Amino acid sequence: KYLGDIIMADNGLDMFCYQCSQTAHGTGCTISGVCGKKPTVARLQDNLIFTMKGISAYNYNANVLGKYNPEIDAFLTKGLYTTLTNVNFDTEDLVALALEAGKISVDVMRLLKDAHIDAYGEPRPVEVKVGAQEGPAIIVTGHDLKALEELLKQVEGTDIKVYTHSEMLPAHGYPGLNKYKNLAGQLGGAWHDQRTTFKKYNAAIVGTSNCVLPALDAYKERMFTMDVAKLEGVKTIEDYDFSEVIECARSLGGLEPEELTAVTTGWSAGAIVEHADTIKRLVEEGKIRRFFVVGGCDKAAKHNDYYRDFVQNLPDDTVILTLACGKFKFNDLDLGDIEGIPRLLDVGQCNDTIVAVDVALALCDLFDMELNELPLTIVLSWMEQKAAAVLWALLYLGKTDMWLGPVLPAWCNDDIINVLVENYNLTPTSGNALVDIKRILGE
Repeated sequence: KYLGDIIMADNGLDMFCYQCSQTAHGTGCTISGVCGKKPTVARLQDNLIFTMKGISAYNYNANVLGKYNPEIDAFLTKGLYTTLTNVNFDTEDLVALALEAGKISVDVMRLLKDAHIDAYGEPRPVEVKVGAQEGPAIIVTGHDLKALEELLKQVEGTDIKVYTHSEMLPAHGYPGLNKYKNLAGQLGGAWHDQRTTFKKYNAAIVGTSNCVLPALDAYKERMFTMDVAKLEGVKTIEDYDFSEVIECARSLGGLEPEELTAVTTGWSAGAIVEHADTIKRLVEEGKIRRFFVVGGCDKAAKHNDYYRDFVQNLPDDTVILTLACGKFKFNDLDLGDIEGIPRLLDVGQCNDTIVAVDVALALCDLFDMELNELPLTIVLSWMEQKAAAVLWALLYLGKTDMWLGPVLPAWCNDDIINVLVENYNLTPTSGNALVDIKRILGE
């Protein structure tokens, strides 16, 4: 309802649309649409499309595990139809659709989380070895837990070690996956280090979903993709038949062992809520001052180091929940604990934003507070379309006072950003972690 007051802006290249034959100069409308579409309408349509792409990713993975919600499918159909030429020029309605997309984002993340728990049990905190161990190896990247499970079944009883990469790390927390002895540990960090990591380790590689990069010649012949993920010159796995991957891993010999480190993952909502009484006491005694959710999409850019600086400089009386690949900026830090409550809690993949939501709602019940009354600050990093789905999910839930960075979404013009700031107090990160921490803590 707030964004319906957006004032249209016609300033230079404020839009780009070339989806119909009447597009300006046959190349694209960049100031205003020949059809009458204004720049802010075009940008809100882009926002809706990007958010639906994120919803689709989560919905697809839930469908793979046999979970469906017809309301999600119906919204995706309606939402795409809305962006067709000469259908919807109404700014206020497009904002309402964005918030509806936020509701659907909440629904789809819960659908996928329930699917994961039904299939593999609720995650439990677990320490994961990071680094190569001796023996033949397969690295699995992406998000698809079912693919990992099927691979683990097929290597069971062999000496092949299976390593997770990037957002597959939280798989270790699920009892139904952690039970496999061949699940050895983690190699590498966020998605963008894959060219370095895959080149370094002489292992077979499986890309299960989004977050793959065009393969380098150095490892292209030992990489495989599956399902929706496809790469030029890379073999494709069909019907979860990993026999060729296993054969490849054996032919490569094995990895040389290296010094191991460890990280912890698996902090589900249930695992955190088990400590509710202790958390309540620590807050009431002033030993926990504030909770932070710091996470989202990472990228290979210097300004993303902001998030490591932010977490590293938070006071010792704060607790940080993290999720998605943004965690790899700082999940190697030893932040200690507050009377047994770890200061850094990894709740899972990007879709596990729903876990952070459930924890926040549990805190609301614990302290008899509304969501925005909690001593809780969300600091998001964004890179791609799933982050748009997460952002609108949180806005739909009414969460205010969030921080977003390291750069603002390019499809948002000044009018959209200003209204988000004015009505939700969505604050762009400054690039200086110490300054932002002082602002948040009122110092």
